[in-house]
Amino acid sequence: MKTTRTLSFLLASALVCGAGMTAFAMQTASQDMKDAGHDTKAATKDTAHATEKGTKKAYHATTHGTRKAYHATARGTHKTYEASKHGTETAAHDTAHGTKVAADDTAKGTKTAASDTKKGVKKVLGH
Repeated sequence: MKTTRTLSFLLASALVCGAGMTAFAMQTASQDMKDAGHDTKAATKDTAHATEKGTKKAYHATTHGTRKAYHATARGTHKTYEASKHGTETAAHDTAHGTKVAADDTAKGTKTAASDTKKGVKKVLGH
């Protein structure tokens, strides 16, 4: 009889402990699922923040590059304008000088021709 009692006690203890362990295991599994959800949420936030940071960095780099290109183009345009202006002024000056030289040469040629004509008329008329 003592054996039956001991056996009953062991069986009852095993059932109570087993049920308690099952409840503990279920509670642990539930907590593990909650923890996994929190970890997923944290990882999603980290990814979103990294994406935001990368996007802002790309935006600022693009803005900087665009402004740099704008200023380089403006400087190049101004430089080209100044070179064209200088070339135009030089060409106008050279043209004016050439015109003056040609006019002076024409005037000299005209005077020479008039003088030669006068000499020829005097020679023909005998004066």
